[in-house]
Amino acid sequence: MKAVKKILLGFASIITLLSTTTLVWAAEEAAEAATKAPVSDTTLMVLFVAAAACVIIGAIVPAHSQGKAVVAACEGMARNPGVAGKLMTTMILGLAMMEALAIYSLVVALILLLANPFI
Repeated sequence: MKAVKKILLGFASIITLLSTTTLVWAAEEAAEAATKAPVSDTTLMVLFVAAAACVIIGAIVPAHSQGKAVVAACEGMARNPGVAGKLMTTMILGLAMMEALAIYSLVVALILLLANPFI
């Protein structure tokens, strides 16, 4: 269980690092966009914070859920090795659906950063 917590902490650290670099890049783009169109700095700041929060939450929550799913599947296989094949198939389908949620949050963040629907 401690290994899972270390892995989740590592993922959270990586996501935090990536989200802060996104904010730095976004600040450069905001400076260029400010010269093109009159947009308030508050609007851009809210967009960047929302995109960063979307990526952070959208990565941590599915990762935590995937960890729980894998642990439960391993415990189920240990209790009844005869259903390991069906359990593995179901687990992989569930993991793919959880990963889709993380990808959706990334898409929303990219839309907020690149398409700027509120400007």
